[in-house]
Amino acid sequence: MNGKKNIMVAPLNWGIGHATRCIPIIKQLKKNNFNVIIMSSGRSLNLLIKEFPDENFIKLEDYNVTYSNFLPMQINIFLQIPKIIFGIYTENRKLKSIIKDYEIDGIISDNRYGLYSNKVPSVFITHQIKIQTPFLKELVKKINCYFINKFSMCWIPDFKKTKIAGELSDTENTKIRHSYIGPLSRLIKKEPKDNIEILAIVSGPEPQRTIFENILLKELKKINKKSLLLQGKPEKNYSEKFNNLIVKSHLKAEELNQVMIDAKTIICRAGYSTIMDLIALDKHATLVPTPGQTEQEYLADFLSKKGLFQFQKQDTLNMNLASNYSSVNQKTKIPKQKNEWGKLFEIFKN
Repeated sequence: MNGKKNIMVAPLNWGIGHATRCIPIIKQLKKNNFNVIIMSSGRSLNLLIKEFPDENFIKLEDYNVTYSNFLPMQINIFLQIPKIIFGIYTENRKLKSIIKDYEIDGIISDNRYGLYSNKVPSVFITHQIKIQTPFLKELVKKINCYFINKFSMCWIPDFKKTKIAGELSDTENTKIRHSYIGPLSRLIKKEPKDNIEILAIVSGPEPQRTIFENILLKELKKINKKSLLLQGKPEKNYSEKFNNLIVKSHLKAEELNQVMIDAKTIICRAGYSTIMDLIALDKHATLVPTPGQTEQEYLADFLSKKGLFQFQKQDTLNMNLASNYSSVNQKTKIPKQKNEWGKLFEIFKN
């Protein structure tokens, strides 16, 4: 492929946050004269195809985690750990032939634990070194670190000192080869063009994605304010208007960037990729974590206590309280850090 090195970027298909935060990495790889091959599945793959239609794509399913309508999420995922571990080893076995067939020179894996190799440099991206669990926390941390250490390097998208992921991104008492690379966002701060009273962004795995969407739809239809609801469905092309409320299936990065700038109030999940986008734009928001997803619950609580965001629970969502919460960062300032891509990509140049 034109004599350039081929770097495979592979985000986990869990919501679309892992895919969105890979967008700036893919752009920087291209700027630094690498060929990019993108591997993912589901909505994440659909999103990246729309963002980079001219790139090479590989479809490879990940761990097929399913979600229960009645079991708490943490228990549901705990029961699927054997399936996840089997999926990791299956993924790694398939990777060997992919490296050969596509002449891969390096791998960047966002939370796909099986994409490590002793043939080419492999980088693992995660903000979760110390995963928050209601039980067996130390055992989960050891398993997590065991798999991360199979990679050449771990990139942590957070500040080294002022951690926005709190305890999650703390490497103390671990032996992980790591580098804090600063938050990742595809969005940039710019001037507003329009006035949107409320922007509601839906994301995450089913069935909670649909449950959250239905709650927001019901509440937004009651409020006589100019509102936009994004469903988080990049595979669809849907748009409908209900009085002052517009519902769209998805927006490309540039369009999303602008409506987030334009919005007076933002209501969204507490996914880390969404939080990094908000921080890049200096915007406050009301965070509504996915019920039972301990990472989001921790982040919403931690960051609300720091004065950066408002925290509300899904089953007691107060739209009036949310709609009166300004998205403009008035007090707490976030430190800035430039991602040193030249240094980070040295791992692939040897």
